[in-house]
Amino acid sequence: MCGRYAITLPPEAMRETFAYREQPNFPPRYNIAPTQPVPVVRIDEGRRQFILMRWGFIPGWVKDPKDYPLVINVRSESASEKPSFRAALTRRRCLMPADGFYEWHRLGEGRQQENRPYLFRRPDQRFFAFAALWETWHSPDGSEIDTVAIVTGPANGQMAAIHHRSPVVVPPEAFDAWLDPSAEPATVQSLMRPPPDDFFEMFRLGASVNKVANDGPEIQEPFDPASEPVPAPKPAMRSRRGGPDDAQGSLF
Repeated sequence: MCGRYAITLPPEAMRETFAYREQPNFPPRYNIAPTQPVPVVRIDEGRRQFILMRWGFIPGWVKDPKDYPLVINVRSESASEKPSFRAALTRRRCLMPADGFYEWHRLGEGRQQENRPYLFRRPDQRFFAFAALWETWHSPDGSEIDTVAIVTGPANGQMAAIHHRSPVVVPPEAFDAWLDPSAEPATVQSLMRPPPDDFFEMFRLGASVNKVANDGPEIQEPFDPASEPVPAPKPAMRSRRGGPDDAQGSLF
């Protein structure tokens, strides 16, 4: 699963990487979250186009988005079989530029569960592209919303240590094939695979990335145990029934 990501490099670098004509200007974003407008590259009239879309896929047949769950990821294994995604996989594939994304490693169970955030990025810290699907939703009042979701697959060895799912990453040499609406299904299927084990570097972050409101470069600082608040110890539970040790404080 991929539920947060970052675009911190300048717009000129994105335009150079993805070769579209538009010249958008936007600030760096360190903590992009679902339902926000996100940059997307798609094919429009035979050329690559930069466009903003809502991160949260809404199929065209949905009458009211409030009655449809928030879909930010689409499973590569079943997308071609699902009515919600079949047409988009066939004709409306796109790229979502990024230069980093976050995953949380769950440790423990219940009240003892801890979620540790990790940053994944290229070792050279350059752009990469999530494979994605887009759809335009038409409301009853005639307005339109362009929506998008990231394609995911089984995690590779590196990613599997943190999460069992991984975003599908399209290499630059396959951009044209992924964006081509006339591509053969076998070609599309062959591109929906996790990145190689050495494609990303990863390291643990502090807790500030957990809050969407935190959207500055400090959230990507490596984890520093000294800067994390130490949770207060939970009070010991007293037994209501008397016993041989009730008269003494328990030291062990």
